[in-house]
Amino acid sequence: MAVVTASGIGIHLGGEPIFSDVSFKLTRGERMTLSGRNGAGKSTLLRILAGEANNDSGSLAFQKGVRVALHDQRPPRDSGLALQEYVFTGRSDLLDTEASLERLEGLMSEGDHDEGTMRAYSEAQQKLESAGGYRWRDEALIVLRGLGFEEAAFDRQLSTFSGGELTRASLARALSAGADLLLLDEPTNHLDITTLEWLEGYLKGLDAAVVLVAHDRWFLESVGTSVLEIEAGRSRFFSGPWHAWRREYAARQLALGKAIEKQQAEIERMEKFVDRFRYKATKAKQAQSKLKKIEKVKQNAASMAPEDNRRLAFDFIQPERASKVALKAVNLKVEVPGRTLLESASLELERDEHLVLIGPNGAGKTTFMATLAGDRKPASGSVRPGHNAKIGYLSQHAETAAGEGSVLDAAARETGLSGQKVRDLLGAFLFTGADVNKSLSDISGGEQRRLSLAILVASGANVLLLDEPTNHLDVESREALEDALLAFPGALILISHDRALLEAVGSRTLVCEGGMLENHLKGWAEYQRERDETAEQATEPKDRHQAPQSASAARGGSPGKERAKAERNVASLEKKIERAETALATLEDELSDPGQWSTPEKSAKATRRHDRARQKVADLYAMWEEAESAV
Repeated sequence: MAVVTASGIGIHLGGEPIFSDVSFKLTRGERMTLSGRNGAGKSTLLRILAGEANNDSGSLAFQKGVRVALHDQRPPRDSGLALQEYVFTGRSDLLDTEASLERLEGLMSEGDHDEGTMRAYSEAQQKLESAGGYRWRDEALIVLRGLGFEEAAFDRQLSTFSGGELTRASLARALSAGADLLLLDEPTNHLDITTLEWLEGYLKGLDAAVVLVAHDRWFLESVGTSVLEIEAGRSRFFSGPWHAWRREYAARQLALGKAIEKQQAEIERMEKFVDRFRYKATKAKQAQSKLKKIEKVKQNAASMAPEDNRRLAFDFIQPERASKVALKAVNLKVEVPGRTLLESASLELERDEHLVLIGPNGAGKTTFMATLAGDRKPASGSVRPGHNAKIGYLSQHAETAAGEGSVLDAAARETGLSGQKVRDLLGAFLFTGADVNKSLSDISGGEQRRLSLAILVASGANVLLLDEPTNHLDVESREALEDALLAFPGALILISHDRALLEAVGSRTLVCEGGMLENHLKGWAEYQRERDETAEQATEPKDRHQAPQSASAARGGSPGKERAKAERNVASLEKKIERAETALATLEDELSDPGQWSTPEKSAKATRRHDRARQKVADLYAMWEEAESAV
């Protein structure tokens, strides 16, 4: 039975429709993601479903007795409550039931045993037991722990928490509410990767219908079972995972003759995304299987709603070439008042390396990045930029867009551009017309982030230090940033909780954890896969007396696990091949310079380098063919 059925829902603002004719049906276990640009009405739809806003047309039908919980970006109102008390208020029905039981027990202890009192007590007790009895508080505390709160924080007042912590508290309250229909607006904000993965598992195990808005592609792919697309005031429901919807959307545009080259690139992007994502054991089978052919779209172009075709698209300007080691950190000790974050942290960043920096919240990633950028002094050790290195630093708070004046004033001030050049730069970042005259104090978080990126792009930096650059960016803008970073010829270090971006951009992974900086010569997904496998092996029970049932069992795993392991090996080798081929192409570009062959010694050295690079590609292909045959 459907938890909620929406039929032709529409809403207007100032006489203009935000959206109309929105229809869908959700049952328990379904998780629908909302797709649409900022301002398309996604958050408004969530509030309509929560009963906090009224629809102007259409109808909503809920299953009888359905409980609805909404998490949005509004901070908690009751700042005087302790954290756990605030989360418990999400089950006000159980708090009321417990209060009724206590009152009725008081009456009974005073000798009131009439039929009405006993019946009320029995009904209240049954209601509490059906919700898990008094254990419901323990379940709420499990959610708090899963979202990264330590037990020492449970009794702290909300007024003592940061904005990000309050957002997580709001999410914990919604998750603990026992909802039949759970509505989540940007639930991934302020979560580190470990917490994101916990949330994915939690949502997939819920016996509830879920509607969510998020811009984290990995999260959307992992959690979503369907997509409601809202564009230009119209909606379309798609049953299937997020990447399949993106492919279908691109194919639909192809069928309508729209931006053929762009849409073909979009289909290729989704295929690559599935390849990156498939290391997850829960998704391996799905991602390995052949995606079904997309049915030919027969709908006439005239019946399609108009689109907002403004999309972020940019490239970094070609920077000057830095020395081989563009940035070096030696024995850094990084501290904040009362605490040492990193001890003896060293790093060499070569001029064309793309590194990703990961670690739990509070481990010191942001402080370390600010130290590399020169915004903070280390307690000891040194940071040494290479010859001709020009550092471009984007903090997670986008201070580069701070100050007085308009967007145009800030761009001109920070870049030194003027006239049409600065307007062209802003236009590439979706500031057109009157947008360029907006006051800096009035722009949104997304606009501030786009302005900061515009200033960074025009800086000519050949070393980029990026701390959460996707904050406030929608999916399309994140992908535009991904494309630009992939094409960036200089060095970069990236902090992000967007796992799709981490895996696409990084060829080396730095882990900041436990006061140490660890270096792993692999991309994020490969690092995470190996970490997951190690954790899984550590928790597997060992029974020495049980005889193996098969050859695969004798090797320590079931046939299913062995196949999944083989599939992950293929995926890892494909990634290595891609990097090796890129390195070979880069080397061949470098060796096209006649100066590399000007003497017999240089010629011999160039030949050896080229042969090694070609042999590496050939060896990897041989390993891939062998691994593929084992799948």
